[in-house]
Amino acid sequence: METWFKTLRQPRNFAVFAHDVAMAFLALLVAFVLRLGAAAFDNEEMALEAAAVFAAVAALVYLVTGIYRHVWEYVSTKDALNILKTATLTVLVFVPVWFIATRLATFPRLVPIIAWFVLVLFLAGPRLIVRLIKDRQLLVRLGARLQGTPILLIGAGPEAEQFLRAMNRVPSQAFRVLGMVTANAARVGQVIQGVEVLGRDRDLSAIIAKLKARGTAPERIVVVRAGIAGDALRRIFDIATLAGCSLGRVVAPTDLQTIDSALESRPLALEDLLSRPQAKLERAAIERLIKGRRVLVTGAGGSIGAELVRQIAALSPAALTLVDHGEFNLYSIDYEIREINRGFALTSMLADVRDAARIAEVFAAAKPELVFHAAALKHVPLVEANPLEGLLTNAVGTRLVADACVAAGVAVMVLVSTDKAVNPAGVMGAAKRAAEAYCQSLDLKRAGPRFITVRFGNVLGSAGSVVPLFQKQLETGVPLTVTHPEIERYFMTAREAVELVLQASALGPLRSDEGGIYVLDMGAPIKILDLARQMIRLAGKTPDIDVEIKFTGLRPGEKLSEELFHGDEPPVATDMPGILIARPRVADHGIVASKMTALTDACRKRDPMAAMALIGELVPEMRRDSYPGGKPQLKIVK
Repeated sequence: METWFKTLRQPRNFAVFAHDVAMAFLALLVAFVLRLGAAAFDNEEMALEAAAVFAAVAALVYLVTGIYRHVWEYVSTKDALNILKTATLTVLVFVPVWFIATRLATFPRLVPIIAWFVLVLFLAGPRLIVRLIKDRQLLVRLGARLQGTPILLIGAGPEAEQFLRAMNRVPSQAFRVLGMVTANAARVGQVIQGVEVLGRDRDLSAIIAKLKARGTAPERIVVVRAGIAGDALRRIFDIATLAGCSLGRVVAPTDLQTIDSALESRPLALEDLLSRPQAKLERAAIERLIKGRRVLVTGAGGSIGAELVRQIAALSPAALTLVDHGEFNLYSIDYEIREINRGFALTSMLADVRDAARIAEVFAAAKPELVFHAAALKHVPLVEANPLEGLLTNAVGTRLVADACVAAGVAVMVLVSTDKAVNPAGVMGAAKRAAEAYCQSLDLKRAGPRFITVRFGNVLGSAGSVVPLFQKQLETGVPLTVTHPEIERYFMTAREAVELVLQASALGPLRSDEGGIYVLDMGAPIKILDLARQMIRLAGKTPDIDVEIKFTGLRPGEKLSEELFHGDEPPVATDMPGILIARPRVADHGIVASKMTALTDACRKRDPMAAMALIGELVPEMRRDSYPGGKPQLKIVK
């Protein structure tokens, strides 16, 4: 009772309560008139008494169902059901009460039934009108919004309905939806929120042509359907480009922060065109791997390292240690995670993986149970020009981290590798292959920790990669530079790469295939020339007309095509979607360790010829055509 009085003391609630009680009074009077016609006025006193009792009963029912507390502007299906329940309870309580009072003498038996329908109408009608005005549906139906940017929606499902609702709620939105395109043939011809489904996806070109013929050509195509990516999205992009339309897509429902943010149609991004269908992850296994454990990430400030840190932090580790030799990158990811305030111990440590003493200090302080080794030099031409630095970081540094894992009793170490380690054409890839071999040999030796190696291709938009280069060239108005018209690479986003790294890390230790390398499914390789053309078009320009593309020739250490598997590494399917295993091809650990020790000494002594000879022994498949006579023809930095 106290709660009822408390809510009714609010002016808005009391006004709605009074309105609804009055509607109940009027509902019974109207029911009398509808049943008896003019004769209802012959027994006016009984009708008024009955209406008063009906209103009193309704008032009590309102207190129980709380109907007066509903916000009319946001009335929903749930509210409609509550109105039906309220009207039903009111009639069911009124009939026995009026029977006890009057034995229903001279009372028309159909009046309560008619009163139920009228009460539902009187309660729902005003609420619906307010909701329609709020949604601006009435103005739309009356044709008041005939102006605005004409758009065509790709999708005719719940996402499209949500978009249309949001659009109708926001007065400032200057869109005019011409129609929708669907993948479901049964939807064609149907109407959603007053907008017609004009045809199927495959008929998109014809639909745009028909709209143009009517003089209502779309200026923008908006993708609202979830799950459109890769080839399907590229096809829509090509059609939109030919039709002179811009293309965008709405924020995913899971990313909505406000009701009206469904209208935030963002321009199409490059990753939209390149992405593949999302792999189904074993999230429970990933969470079991991370939750409550002490985790260390090397290279934590890099593209992959930072994304690893973000996703690991979301899984509630007991402690997370970030290691990087770059101060600013380490500061940036440290600041980002601390702002989120995950509630676990976060430590950032400046360290170079090539410094054995410092790595030992880091492991002694962090006492990690899981180690993700993402620290590496990855820029092929720079490593090619500075081979000793690449070998020290990518090969020697990995060995030092792996040995520290053995000494510290780490449960699992995950090495992040690259497709450039397969039949490498340069120092960067060869060093990564040597790192793979060392970790594989330790895993086969069963030295204590499980060593999981995960191999994938280029990370879209990572620092020093081709995408930021193209973006900078587009901004400055200079030609886009491509090394060769046939050069191609595997691409994936940092997020999907890290998700699959975590997937392999979680399920790898449960498998018996020691020494195997987990290879992420990168889809089909993409020509860099096609990538350049797509970026030019995404910028609203025309390739070879507005923006020139120049070919500069392959650089030292580059191949036309990268590979994910060596010929002696037959891929094996796993029960993990998106992940294959390359069978191990390693020598005895003692042999690999001996050569790595000699490589370390050669690098420390700044002896590039000896170092290159040793990496050639460790990675015999390394292409030597860039190094006549087995000697690097490079500028060596001593």
